[in-house]
Amino acid sequence: MDNLMKQKNASSERSISTMSTQRVNFKLLFFIKKTRLLRNGEAPIRIRITYGGQYAETQIKRSVPVKLWSQPKERSTGKDRLSTELNIYLESIRVKLHRIHQDMSLNDELISAKVIQSRFLGAEEFKRTLYNVFSEHNIRCRQLIGTDFCDITVRRYDNCLKYIMETVKTYKKRDDILLREVDAELIRNFEFYLKTDRECAQNTVIRYMKSFKKIINLALANGWINKDPFVSIKFKAVEVNKEFLMQEEIDKIYNKSFDIPRLDLVRDIFILCCYTGLAFIDVQQLNKDHIIADGNGHLWIRKSRQKTKNMCNIPLLKIPLQILEKYKDNPTCEKKNVLLPVMCNQKMNSYLKEIADFCGIKKKITMHTARYSYASVVCLANGVSMENVAKMLGHANTRMTQHYAKVLDNSILRDMMNVEQQLTQR
Repeated sequence: MDNLMKQKNASSERSISTMSTQRVNFKLLFFIKKTRLLRNGEAPIRIRITYGGQYAETQIKRSVPVKLWSQPKERSTGKDRLSTELNIYLESIRVKLHRIHQDMSLNDELISAKVIQSRFLGAEEFKRTLYNVFSEHNIRCRQLIGTDFCDITVRRYDNCLKYIMETVKTYKKRDDILLREVDAELIRNFEFYLKTDRECAQNTVIRYMKSFKKIINLALANGWINKDPFVSIKFKAVEVNKEFLMQEEIDKIYNKSFDIPRLDLVRDIFILCCYTGLAFIDVQQLNKDHIIADGNGHLWIRKSRQKTKNMCNIPLLKIPLQILEKYKDNPTCEKKNVLLPVMCNQKMNSYLKEIADFCGIKKKITMHTARYSYASVVCLANGVSMENVAKMLGHANTRMTQHYAKVLDNSILRDMMNVEQQLTQR
């Protein structure tokens, strides 16, 4: 009888203890640090865990533009994909912390804000998921745009993450998986998804697969996984013949008169790229500091490429000099401190289609067509060595240049005529 009473009293004490614990004020607060902005201008997000009048704070490795943060709602007010993903992530943290608190309460554990924080950080450390690790990688890359990465590369990582998670949802029937659950089967399913649902070409598939492999290599290097799921996966790129213009076609565009100002502008920028080999982003950034005169008075473009940081050394020929002179007093150029009023790449390519139609050219012309045309027609066809072409294009070696520089029939004919002449003299 005494034992029975003791058990009832102990049970009653636990119930009172649990009820007392549940009555203790438990709150979560997401907020931003406006005084400690990151290099990309965004504010880091922190969470404050309050329990029994004491609190603990921790940063959650996410950031948000200050103007998009709503403190009353404790979330981003943006409508874009990144804002939506951020809000979903914040809500997942809130759910996880409430679950930790609930579990500790049910188990009658000693609870404090610091203990809840430690339990949360421990869960984050040992349960690394594919989405969290990939997303963290992309956030770091986004903060390094302009130094180590260009915008298009980070967008490719973002798209790769999106497509991988869609593959996980389709084949694993889950929203996320642990890193150690990534296997060769998932990778092959990802490749299949890219080729079927996304209708990606082989080389595009390879670019996404390499982005995925980078995350796996990161996990291997940090000891988060022990086996490489890519060990049996081989990449095989397909040789693609890029379009370029013959000299007659370049001349046709150059000599064509346009009454529409936007087409006249796009034609000038395209022709300048045909005679300098500059990529779109580099001609868009071109300013007076990039024009250098050598000891003999010849003008050169000396500029490091935005994509690779390799230095381009390009002698300025007569035609590009005339184009630069034409826009030297342009108000847009003076305002932006550039040499040419280059619009966005999408508009440039769209207007180039109109220019091709006006000139009767059936080829698909883009801004990158000018770079291929420069390497093949302007340089190699006129006897410029592959090494010099690589230097002007800003390539580290001639291996990359070979993808741009196509051997023309007239170059082959010229060389073989020299062979015939040598044979005749014997």
